[in-house]
Amino acid sequence: MLDVLCGISCNQRGIENLPNTPFVIAANHQSPWESFFLQTLFIPTSSIMKKEILMIPFFGWAIARLKPISINRKMKIESLRKIIEEGGARIQQGYSILIFPEGTRKEPKDGIGKFGNSCGLLASNEAVPIVPICHNSGKYWLNKSFKKKPGKIDVVIGRPIYGNDPKELTKKAHQWIKENYSKIN
Repeated sequence: MLDVLCGISCNQRGIENLPNTPFVIAANHQSPWESFFLQTLFIPTSSIMKKEILMIPFFGWAIARLKPISINRKMKIESLRKIIEEGGARIQQGYSILIFPEGTRKEPKDGIGKFGNSCGLLASNEAVPIVPICHNSGKYWLNKSFKKKPGKIDVVIGRPIYGNDPKELTKKAHQWIKENYSKIN
């Protein structure tokens, strides 16, 4: 529908890198587009999202049916505990977990921001890989705006990153996304 109505399509590379078992998806965050699209790469997927989204009439109620893990970003330690506990339980139930480690959306011109360690902690605790995903959706689906620009969003899916050191896992995912973003932007 987005292609027909807005002229925005998607070019995916690396789909063969997605494991058949649960994993942690770590992706850069630029627009609402990736929040919708990346959930479709592996089913079932549970997203980490700010709790305020679930309070939006109709839209938030529909999103709640997808079993997201809602957090209060102001309460960092409590939110991290919730991600680890609920995310771990979901992984054990066969879900993959979608995390935007930058925390908030970045403007495309600002590149890739600093990552929090939640993706590395969750992956190492549950002995699952992180699959890094890089995209440039913010060039076409403008953040904090109803405006859309026609074009083709590039999505690059990296190979799974395995390890047991949370900081090293997060660092490798961040480096991979940063390097690939410079190639598609």
